[in-house]
Amino acid sequence: MNMNQIHSVYFLGIGGIGMSALARYFVFLGKNVGGYDKTPSPLTLELEGVGMQVHYEDDISKIDAKFLDKDSCLVVYTPAVPKDHTELNYFFDNEFTVKKRSEVLGLVTNETFCFAVAGTHGKTTTSSILAHILKEAQLPMTAFLGGISEDFNSNFYYQGSEYSVVEADEFDRSFLRLSPNIACITSMDADHLDIYGTGEELHKSFREFAGKIKEGGKLFVRNGLPIKGITYGIDDDSDYCIKNLEIINSVYVFDIKTPTITYKSVKFSKPGRHNLLNALVACAMALESNPNPEKIFDALKSFKGVQRRFSYRIKNEDFVFIDDYAHHPTEINAVYDAVAEMHPNKKVLAIFQPHLFSRTKDFADDFASSLEKFENVLLLDIYPAREKPMEGITSEWLLGKINNPNKKLIQKSDLIQEIKNQAPEVLVVMGAGDIGLEVVKIEKALKNEN
Repeated sequence: MNMNQIHSVYFLGIGGIGMSALARYFVFLGKNVGGYDKTPSPLTLELEGVGMQVHYEDDISKIDAKFLDKDSCLVVYTPAVPKDHTELNYFFDNEFTVKKRSEVLGLVTNETFCFAVAGTHGKTTTSSILAHILKEAQLPMTAFLGGISEDFNSNFYYQGSEYSVVEADEFDRSFLRLSPNIACITSMDADHLDIYGTGEELHKSFREFAGKIKEGGKLFVRNGLPIKGITYGIDDDSDYCIKNLEIINSVYVFDIKTPTITYKSVKFSKPGRHNLLNALVACAMALESNPNPEKIFDALKSFKGVQRRFSYRIKNEDFVFIDDYAHHPTEINAVYDAVAEMHPNKKVLAIFQPHLFSRTKDFADDFASSLEKFENVLLLDIYPAREKPMEGITSEWLLGKINNPNKKLIQKSDLIQEIKNQAPEVLVVMGAGDIGLEVVKIEKALKNEN
C-alpha cells in the first residue's frame, strides 16, 4: 500500500471506536476522509465536525465522487459490516483497494516501534495509561485507542511517528495482523465464542499473537496465564510486582518490585485491583523502553482515566454515580470488587445492559453469578449490535437466573424514575451498548434533583 498514491480513505463503519481513531489518523495525514455508519452517534457527529463526510444509508449514490476513484481511494471496513452490504460489495466488485481495519493498523504501525496491548479485558485502560506515560515522557508516539482517553479527550493522539501504541484486538483474530516490539496480554477469559467456538481456540490465537512479536521484542503476561513471558502481578512471585499496597485518601500507594530495582511510594488513583494491574504492566512496558522512571511515575499519578471505565459521573459524600463499559462477567466482577473496596457498606444499585445475544447465551450463568452480588439489580433488554435475535435468549430469561430478590427488568424510559425511587448511595451503570447514551441523561436528572 503506497500512501503517496492514496488521496482519499473511505470507512465502512466509521463510527466504531477503533475505526474512528484510524479515520482521525488519515485526516491528520491530510487525506480526504469519509464513510458510512448505520446510525448517527456523538462520535460520528464529532467526525463530521472535523470535516469528514459521513452518511447513514447503505446507498452508493450517497458516496461523494472523490471516494469513487479506485486508483486513489483506500476502502477500510470492519468485520461488523454485514457481507451483503451494498457499498462493501460495490467496492469489491469494482476492484478498489479494500482492507480490514486490522490490516491497515498493521501496515501503519509496522514501521514504528510498536507497543501492543492484548487481552479480553483491560486493553483500553492499559493502552491509554501507556500512551499517557509515553506522551509525558515526550516520546514521538502515535496512539490508537479503543476508548476516549480523558487525558487526550480523544481515541487518537499524535506526538510523532517513531513509536505507536495500539490495542491488539482478539475479535475476528484482528491482532494477528500486528508485529509489535513490546506487547502484553492482560487476560484470556473465554469470549467471542461466536468467532472461536471454544476457549481453547481463543487461547491458541493468543499463543499465535505471542509469536508475532518481532525478534528481540518482549512479552509481558499477567501472572497465572498459560503463556510464557515476563510476568506481572500483585503480592506474588511476578517479575514485576506490586508490594506494600495501601489506600490513602482514595489513592493507591504502593511499591513496584522489578527484576533489578524496587520503586517506592508509587501513586495511582483509578479504583480497582484490575486497574492496578493495568497500571503496573503499562509502567513495565514503558520502563523497558524508556530509562526515565521519574517521568513514568509522575505520569501514572496524573492519569485521568478513560470514559466509561469506572468513570465517576457524580461523586460526593452522600451519592456516587459510576459508569463502566463492563460487558463480560469477569469485568462485572472487577467492578463489584472495586465498588466494595472503595465504597464499603453503601446501598448499591447496579444497572446492566447485556451486549450481544451470543455472549448472553454463552455466559448466562456467569452473568447471573456476577450480577447477583450487587444489592439491587436492574436489567435492560439485550443490545444486539451486529446480531439478530436468538430464540429464547432474552433479558427476562437472564433475569430468571439471577439469585437475588432485589432484581427487576426495566425499560430505558423508566430508568431515571426507578433510580429516584430506590435512592441508592452508589449507582453503577454497566454495558457496552447504547446504555452510554443514557448515562448523560441520568447524570443530568440526578444533578438537577441534588
